[in-house]
Amino acid sequence: MNITLLDGGMGQELLRRSHRKVTPLWSADIMLHEPNLVRDLHCEFIQSGARVITLNNYTATPYRMARDGALHEIHHIHKSAIQAAQDAIHMAGQSNVKIAGCLPPLVASYRSEVILPYEDSLKDYRHLVDLQAADCDLFLCETMSSIDEARAACVAAKESQKDVWVSFTVDDDNPSQLRSGEPLSEAATQIEAIGANAILLNCSHPEIITQSMAFLKDIKTPIGAYANAFQCIHGLKPGGTVSNLKARDDLSPQQYAPYAIKWHDMGATIIGGCCEIGPEHIKYLHQEFKKMKRII
Repeated sequence: MNITLLDGGMGQELLRRSHRKVTPLWSADIMLHEPNLVRDLHCEFIQSGARVITLNNYTATPYRMARDGALHEIHHIHKSAIQAAQDAIHMAGQSNVKIAGCLPPLVASYRSEVILPYEDSLKDYRHLVDLQAADCDLFLCETMSSIDEARAACVAAKESQKDVWVSFTVDDDNPSQLRSGEPLSEAATQIEAIGANAILLNCSHPEIITQSMAFLKDIKTPIGAYANAFQCIHGLKPGGTVSNLKARDDLSPQQYAPYAIKWHDMGATIIGGCCEIGPEHIKYLHQEFKKMKRII
């Protein structure tokens, strides 16, 4: 099974490179003020071997932008994110790179208790799809912590007639369930029934993702994974900043790769990295998978 290699995490890497103060809009703020940082990081991921890059619009949702008094900037941020991705592909000289539109949690990552009602979520996701659909090759509904949130994102994205990948974040203490407490197997079954073209796991500890892969065994669609390298996510609050989240010191590129190889052994064909997984991780993965002839 050949592997589609994703990029890694954008937000934390961009904050390391930026001189701006961290805000609740973090990566979107950089999109407004330092778009060349985004372009250059996309380019590094491509040069490292990624063949799918995700738009840097994770925090640019209608709810978050309105909460922080920046809703008037939402169109500009999405246009800027699209331009940065397109420019990076041109700079890297790789015409076979796909752009994934990003449909993130609308209110806050990991916090299923604050998700919007289904119909409100569907309305906002349709808005985000409209902003991105003309310029992306597929949609990635990522870091979904509940079934309803994933359903709304998937339904809206499927209306674009593009491929839709849905990625769940799982409980770091219980690999059988989402952060909402709902069963992962049930979540995957429901999203597969809607017509998702792939089901993934992301933004959880790599050890837990490895265990969670067993709960996708009955899924017929392609599966994948991209873990984070946070020590703990409990310090991230809705409306807060990511400045207090710390990276692990035991997930170097060489230490991350065995997890990714294991995921492929378990059936994953879409693999990359999430928060704190940078271009060097993706480069090392690409080299290892090439040696193993899992990437052509």
